[in-house]
Amino acid sequence: MTEQDVALAARGIGVSFGGTSVLRNVDVDIMAGEIHGLVGENGAGKSTLGKVLGGYYTASTGTLDVFGERVETWGPPEALARGVAIMHQELQLVPALTVAQNVFLGIEEQRSGILRHTENIRLLALMEESGFHLNSEDRAGTLSIADRQKVEILRALARDARVIVMDEPTSSLGRDQIDHLHGTMCNLRDSGRTVIYVSHFLDDILEVTDQITVLRDGDLVQTVETKTQTKVDLVSSMLGSETATTPFPKKYRSAKPAATPLLEVYDLCSPFGVNGVDLTIGAGEIVGLAGLVGAGRTEIARALIGADPSTGTVTLDGTPFEARTPARATDRGLVLVPEDRRKQGLVMTMPARANLTLPHLRRFSQRGILSSRRERTQAEETIKTFQVRPASVDGDISRYSGGNQQKILIGKWLVDGPKAVIFDEPSRGVDVGARQLIHEAIAELAARGVGVLLISSEIEEVLGVAHRACLVDRGRIKQQVMTAEVTPADVLQQLFKFQSDSSLDVFA
Repeated sequence: MTEQDVALAARGIGVSFGGTSVLRNVDVDIMAGEIHGLVGENGAGKSTLGKVLGGYYTASTGTLDVFGERVETWGPPEALARGVAIMHQELQLVPALTVAQNVFLGIEEQRSGILRHTENIRLLALMEESGFHLNSEDRAGTLSIADRQKVEILRALARDARVIVMDEPTSSLGRDQIDHLHGTMCNLRDSGRTVIYVSHFLDDILEVTDQITVLRDGDLVQTVETKTQTKVDLVSSMLGSETATTPFPKKYRSAKPAATPLLEVYDLCSPFGVNGVDLTIGAGEIVGLAGLVGAGRTEIARALIGADPSTGTVTLDGTPFEARTPARATDRGLVLVPEDRRKQGLVMTMPARANLTLPHLRRFSQRGILSSRRERTQAEETIKTFQVRPASVDGDISRYSGGNQQKILIGKWLVDGPKAVIFDEPSRGVDVGARQLIHEAIAELAARGVGVLLISSEIEEVLGVAHRACLVDRGRIKQQVMTAEVTPADVLQQLFKFQSDSSLDVFA
């Protein structure tokens, strides 16, 4: 192997967000003229590594050589200047512009500052070279997902990209479209270009890649030739044989399950990918939702509380729950602890006290006047219960650690004693101690008769905390399992089975 054979050489790559390490000391060589797969469980760091290689993220530690040259500054402009482009899972097109305008946006031909409007002619030449066929005048917003991906690839080729990072490009595609995309990848490889393929679809990775890098919990496991691997090999590498560093709490049930479930959901659908969900949760029961990236777990939660429009029947505590909105859901005792604490859960400019009581101001007010004393008393109680540090009711939460921010977020939705709680990624980005405390709080809720829906990207967390797990794929619950009867490997293989008829049926 010569230096010229290596397109990207990463050494000691580490990435941290808000003090939480998501990649550690990763070494990987991406060869010129290959399709290189990045795989791992949800949260393993595969997309983060892809974004580092593509210039979208800057590594906290480590070095990167691009075609034999060390880069000191690395971002989207520098990456494009060196021939590296990234195609995001959420495509970055301007819907109101035409195909041609999107492809050449920012690199239009001009003379004396006046655009020459040669995009259509240039696009015809580019499509002839690539084998794509699109109408240059079509608006990007009217295109199918597959055609939008073509536009993204054409954008990269128009900028003379020699390396293209594709982040979960098949998550919204049908089988025919996936096959066409794979053909495009092979054509790019045959022309000497490099494709970095980030995906959780193992059949697709095995079908089209030359090498595969496996990540687990932010660490590099191995880089291997694809022809030496099977799906079973990859699943084994992704899971490893490690056990959790902290035990999960004992699974209590408050009492014998009632004849009528606490929460009943039938044929729940939403325009955001929820496709006929049936679900029941009993009082004191913890039900987990497990699925791969893009399976629709968060979308189910949002439809349940009315954050997204939906159809179907929802019954809470024996009473139909119609015309759902988040405010009405809170009043009825159904609350959602969202996955993104900074964007959806907390107001970072408000102190801890105000964040904890914000959804419940009527409880702490009389005739429209907020009682600061009652508010502070409640905040002190929650902070003590969840061991928040610093233990100040007026603390600046923007300076709190991720774990303490998460404790505030969870505590705020438990103030009013809800009947049912949806936890979306409750332990994401927290340390071991906070994680154990959060799990214990969930178990205690169930012991008090609260119904819990637990959504987690970590299969081990779902199996360790929940009584029962629903396996989700493409916005549907495909199967239910008792968590005491299956292993993480069983569940992961079954989730992959939903993606391919050729997968092993471990539940047969």
